Amino acid sequence: MPARLCRRIAGALVVVAVVAGCGSGEDDVASAGAQQTRVFEADNGEVEIPADPQRVVATGYAVPVLIEVDAPLVGISGWQRGVPMMSDEDRATYEDLEKIAGETAASTDYEAIAELNPDLIMIGVPQPVLTDVDMEYLESIAPVVVLGPTSPDGWRELSHRQADAVGRVAEFEADRAAYEERAEELAAKYEDALAGLKFGHVGAYGETAAGTFQREFSGSWGTNVAEDVGVTYYGEVKEKKGGGRNVSEYPSLEKIPDSLGDADAVTYSVQPDGTPNESVRSVLDSQLWQNLPAVRADNTFAIRYTEAATYESALMTLDAIDQALAPLLTR
Repeated sequence: MPARLCRRIAGALVVVAVVAGCGSGEDDVASAGAQQTRVFEADNGEVEIPADPQRVVATGYAVPVLIEVDAPLVGISGWQRGVPMMSDEDRATYEDLEKIAGETAASTDYEAIAELNPDLIMIGVPQPVLTDVDMEYLESIAPVVVLGPTSPDGWRELSHRQADAVGRVAEFEADRAAYEERAEELAAKYEDALAGLKFGHVGAYGETAAGTFQREFSGSWGTNVAEDVGVTYYGEVKEKKGGGRNVSEYPSLEKIPDSLGDADAVTYSVQPDGTPNESVRSVLDSQLWQNLPAVRADNTFAIRYTEAATYESALMTLDAIDQALAPLLTR
């Protein structure tokens, strides 16, 4: 049975169970359901929200999560970075939904949101970006829940909270279970091959024009899913500056040997088609890269889908990691 259908059945069973215990008659249940609210603990404090929202607007990191759990969305912001990691069904949903913002919070169309008559608005952006959002305007339209990322590997807890806010925990749990099962399978598969290896990771967000590259450490975008398989990333950021800057840094290309010279193996992020972007290419083309012990030992591995921020999309990351690390099993 397809995973999406399983989730829908599980969600339906939860609803049936709740309705069965909510009153003495069908009319009472319907009336209570229409008026029931609950207090939800969000990044912007305690917010009174519908217990069973019916018209949800979502932005930022909330978009892929709520699509995957079949939330009753009526409008979303753009989320192009996640499209390559969407199933055909989710991509169709994404394309069909009305866009009330582009890729940035500053592009939010408040009148378009009001016209959609939402009963819940979920803002999925980091706290610093909230300065670009007119919260007062949004709160005049509907209850607003802010649930944004604070760290790259925090998507696990964040996506659970986002699903909870729209009453889709059962669907979320099904996705999480599928991910954890696959991660455990791969951890067992690669346990011996990965034993004792220290990894480094080159991320996709260096600034080529500035001559820098992105070195990611444990808990960063490019590393956190691989760690669930058993990959060990050594080192840490020299100066933590909050958020993603706690787990990644941006040294100059001349520092490649200093940053990655002690690695037994190196992973690096590539685009969905398997090719490196300009930033990663600048590292791979460097003679300093070619001289690294890990490179000379042919222990470098390209990994796709390192921007996954949901359990469903991270399943694709796990498959990509499996494909990338497969040569270790024959050494």
